[in-house]
Amino acid sequence: MKNYYSESLHSLRLQKCYDIAPHRVQQYLDAEIRFVADKIKPDDSVLELGCGYGRVIHRLSEKAGMITGIDISEENILYAKKLCSAAGNCQFYTMNAIDLDFDDSTFDVVFCIQNGLSAFKVEPKLLVREALRVTKKSGIALFSSYSHKFWGHRIEWFRIQAQHGLIGTIDHAQTGNGVIVCKDGFKATTFSAADFLKLTAKFDVETSICEVDDSSIFCEMTLKH
Repeated sequence: MKNYYSESLHSLRLQKCYDIAPHRVQQYLDAEIRFVADKIKPDDSVLELGCGYGRVIHRLSEKAGMITGIDISEENILYAKKLCSAAGNCQFYTMNAIDLDFDDSTFDVVFCIQNGLSAFKVEPKLLVREALRVTKKSGIALFSSYSHKFWGHRIEWFRIQAQHGLIGTIDHAQTGNGVIVCKDGFKATTFSAADFLKLTAKFDVETSICEVDDSSIFCEMTLKH
């Protein structure tokens, strides 16, 4: 399975996207990590879907008992292993997020942040179903997307990435209402609170929605007993 991230935006190029992010975007990225960190207990087994080059797991490794990252890009996984090599509780696998090679009820916390529902380019229902399958009955699954309040900062970050040749130039004629389209075919959508509730209604879960830092919408799911 190939997508934009596995073919064009991985490892060092992906890292540069974060390195050049303006201050307000850095604040948003940090707020997401801190929100997830507050959900993790010391003995928890944690899974990140779409771990990229390991930037989030590198930060969270001190919080979890064991933390696992999966990504479709082999280059990302190799980079993540190097980045987190000093931590003894991190493991990484090249894997498809809608076909996870883990047993049912394996993880206490499963998370997919920074608008992963859009980035994966798969049917969202399949992604959530697989995340819930590997989540323990007592655990939680977390997904995030962008708040509409963050639109201006998001556009600016994309513009900077395009200037550095990391993504295509923004196609402003097709960009708006939470959707960014680039002239190289890259497209990023978003999920609102209502979108998340409509999606999670398909599953036997309790859903909590909250906005973080005026930049993220977080959807937290727990399996009903």
